[in-house]
Formats: sequence, structure tokens, C-alpha cells
Amino acid sequence: MGTTDDLHAKTTLPLIVAPMFLVSTPEMAIEACKQGVVGSFPALNQRTSAGLETWLIQMNDTLDALRKADPSAVIAPYAVNLIVNPANTRLQADLDLCIKYKVPIIITSLGAVPSLVQQVHAYGGLVLHDVTNIDHAKKAAAAGVDGLIAVSAGAGGHGGTMNPIALVNEIRQFFDGLLVLAGGLTTGKDILAAQAIGADFAYMGTRFINTLESSADPAHKQMIRDAASKDIVYTAAITGVPANFLRQSLEKEGFDIEELKKQQTVDPAKLKSVDGEKKAWKKIWAAGQGVGNISDIPTVAQLITDLKQQYAKAKPELLNKIGHNPLACLPPSLPDLNPSPAPGLQPPPSPPPP
Repeated sequence: MGTTDDLHAKTTLPLIVAPMFLVSTPEMAIEACKQGVVGSFPALNQRTSAGLETWLIQMNDTLDALRKADPSAVIAPYAVNLIVNPANTRLQADLDLCIKYKVPIIITSLGAVPSLVQQVHAYGGLVLHDVTNIDHAKKAAAAGVDGLIAVSAGAGGHGGTMNPIALVNEIRQFFDGLLVLAGGLTTGKDILAAQAIGADFAYMGTRFINTLESSADPAHKQMIRDAASKDIVYTAAITGVPANFLRQSLEKEGFDIEELKKQQTVDPAKLKSVDGEKKAWKKIWAAGQGVGNISDIPTVAQLITDLKQQYAKAKPELLNKIGHNPLACLPPSLPDLNPSPAPGLQPPPSPPPP
């Protein structure tokens, strides 16, 4: 994969479609990559490592064929999400497959491990790591990851609680690698905003749940269309890790919403196994605070086309707000109160004292 700068050259929009549990598929990822956007999926969306191998072969063969058919096309690389946690008993087997098939980008969650980073770097891949706070960001940076995914307040699924501006600003004090911002982003203007505050790429999940290629339950998609930000509940009670879920899906399963809101502390003893996670997420649906801006279910290609148009439109609109010349908003320099004489000239003599 090379350096993080290469990721900009291999994409047509600074966007990564987030890997979503039980939602993302190779079909979604391929459609995103075809449009020049990084597509992804969690390894655990396949029930077995053998199934994951089938998906990796599909991704490599399909994207290679697209690049050969049109060498001038920008076909973005894809990413696979690995859960780096003892609860994931498949981690080593899935990592071995990712190494075997040279997955371009590995997105790690719930654990930053230097040896994993080194193994991915050995074949030229990049490692991006999900972080929700500064302590986790520093640990991931120390582990040698290429990029950090700053999961701020309002992100769907396992999200954080920090304001995105504060989170990006603090990370930039010690990390100059690739920085990706997640949390409530739904439009091309949001992508530009993420860059304006210091991120390199944006990360969208919930917006892509509502696409035709998404494997989300149709009722999940409709619930997102009907929801607003006030319908997002943040709790650790479901999986043992704080996450954002749709209130309506929680109520449907009989949960007391006020009690759920009180449970926001990570309890390693309550972390669910892969099977336990699937049972929990099958009926309890995640979403981010951006739901209030989602009212349709387009194809992945149409959505990305819209995002590109919004992003392109947002640039001149921003310049118009600050003036066509960005430097015009800076205060004028003060005049020099003690100018030096021009070369070859001497200041006039002081008048004699009276």
C-alpha cells in the first residue's frame, strides 16, 4: 500500500465507508471502491474464517479485474476490520488470511498491538485504529499504526463522548499520521468540515446503512429514516462497550431506556463473544446521531455521487464566506513606525538646539 499519502492518490473523495457489524458486505465495499472511496467490512461478518477467505478472494479478483479493464480509473483500496480482543477467538486465523491476501488496509478495534502492525507493514499494508479518547490514541500511536480513526460523540455503534474538534485538536498535538474523523457525518459538506478541523479523511457508517447494497434489515433502514438525533441512546449495557443504538429498537426488546443510559462504563467481564454480539445486534440496531439527515435509500454509487457533488459545492461556498482570498480575512499589517532610510539616503540632520 505504501505511505499514507498514497491513500489520497488512490481515492477520489477523502472518505472511508465504515465497517459495520452485520451490515457491510463485499458488494457494498466493491461499489464504494469503484467510485474511488475506501470500502470495508468486518471480518466477523463472515461466520467462519473459511468464509472470510472467500470474501477476500472476491475482493481481490473483482478489484484487480476493474483496474485491468480501465487502467485510468481510480479504484480505491479496501479495508477489513479486525477486533483485537480476547473475546475474538478468530483473530489470528483472520489476520493470517489478511496477510495471505495482502489486504490493503486493516482497521483494528478494541486493541492496538505492535506485532500485528509489523506483520501488516511487512507486506505493505496500512493499519488504521479506532480510538474514542486520547489515552487510546496515544497507545495506538505508540504501537506504530499508520492512522487513527477518531470516533467522536454521536458516532453509530461503538462511539466516544468527546467533541470532534477537541478530539482532533488533542490528537494532532502528538500524532501527524493519517487522521480520520467519525461521528454523525452524512454529507459532502461534513467531509470538508472534517478536513477543515485537521482530519485527512472522513468516516461514514450510518449514512451507508441506508443503501440498497446494505445487508441491514429493511426495518432497520426504515427506523433510521423515521429517527432523529434524540432517538440515539448511548449505553454499555448491550455489548459491554459503550455504543449508540436506536431507541425504538431497544424499546421493542423491552429495555428501560433511562436505566440503559446509566450504563456507560466498560466492563471487560461483560464483553460478549462473537456469537453473543451477533445475537445482540441482530435485533438491537446501531445508528449515529446523523440519522436526522437521512431520509432515502439510494445505491452506494448514487450516494457517493451525491457526496462528491456536495463536497465540490461546499468548497466555493466556504471561500465565499471567508472571502475568495483566504488571506483577506487576516488583519492588515500595522505601519512601520520607525522605517529605515532608503539605501544611499541619510536622514536629515536634527535641528540645532535653541
